[in-house]
Amino acid sequence: MSKPITSHASSPPIAKRSDDDEERANMALIFNKYKGRITTLRKEKGWMTENLYMYQGFWHQSGRRISIEAVMAIQDTFKVHPTDIYLATMPKSGTTWLKALVFALVKRNKYKSDSLTHPLLVSNPHICLPFIESEIFRNTPTYVDGDSPRLLATHIAYTSLPQSIRDSSCRFVYLCRNPKDVLVSMFHFANKLSNKSSGLMTFEEAFKMFSKGIMPNGPYWDHVKGYRKVSLEHPKNVLFLTYEEMSTNTTNIVKRLAEFLGYPFTEEEEAKGVVQEIVMLCGFDNLSEVNKHGNIREGIPNSVFFREGKVGDWKNHLTDEMSLVLDEITKEKFHGLDISFPNQVYKINHGE
Repeated sequence: MSKPITSHASSPPIAKRSDDDEERANMALIFNKYKGRITTLRKEKGWMTENLYMYQGFWHQSGRRISIEAVMAIQDTFKVHPTDIYLATMPKSGTTWLKALVFALVKRNKYKSDSLTHPLLVSNPHICLPFIESEIFRNTPTYVDGDSPRLLATHIAYTSLPQSIRDSSCRFVYLCRNPKDVLVSMFHFANKLSNKSSGLMTFEEAFKMFSKGIMPNGPYWDHVKGYRKVSLEHPKNVLFLTYEEMSTNTTNIVKRLAEFLGYPFTEEEEAKGVVQEIVMLCGFDNLSEVNKHGNIREGIPNSVFFREGKVGDWKNHLTDEMSLVLDEITKEKFHGLDISFPNQVYKINHGE
């Protein structure tokens, strides 16, 4: 039986961005390049920023790393590699946990899970496995000369991905989560990071906007449907998972992930408890301890990605009427797609 892995909150982060000034300069150039297009788009009140903008059927923030400008720049300049692996999610659907698990299992021969210097024990999963949206602003993105396969994440809707990615045979893992828990998690996250002059949102405001599909990278239902449909059409290329099934059956899902991505566990590894070591390494207790202090970047604390880790926390926030409204929308939108979520509340060990 493997011993639990001890986290080391005092360890220095593995990646200190030395090109922050250049990155900010690149962001300014890209924001300026696309500002003319953005002013023509429909807009609504934002969650963390003053406004959200509708682009290609989805709502986006402006002026941030995860933004409409990033989507446009990616569509114009991103080059796919045939061995790429992409992790796609709506915000607050288990992205942090999925990043940690995929990084740990794909890199397990390079970084041993029981090593005190494992990247996930000294850094944030979002540093270990970056978003395409944030990398596009860097002079030298980490994926340019990185190991093969390149591990990349995105919140971009499937239909807004560059055509080269959609036409490729790259592997995708999509993780979705009960919309009620996405709403609750997004509400807390947005209020922690809000820079709106109008102040914080109330939960009632968040519910109304979410129900209308207005949230960063939303509508939630359209985002999930896009990836679900392509996963049914191309199951060898797109693995569709739910946060809830990963929570109740983590070990088997990790083995399934490894098989799908082309990194299956050997019998010897399973006998030695390597799967369980990865599950423990990526557990909520370990990662939240590592990320208790420090910032992933200016203004964004590492700890903001680790709130409670509960399935069913929506029951502590939604009224019966709110729950019914979301149930009806979900039933209609997901009809025929075989997507379901359990109703029970239970504690699980991962980040949001």
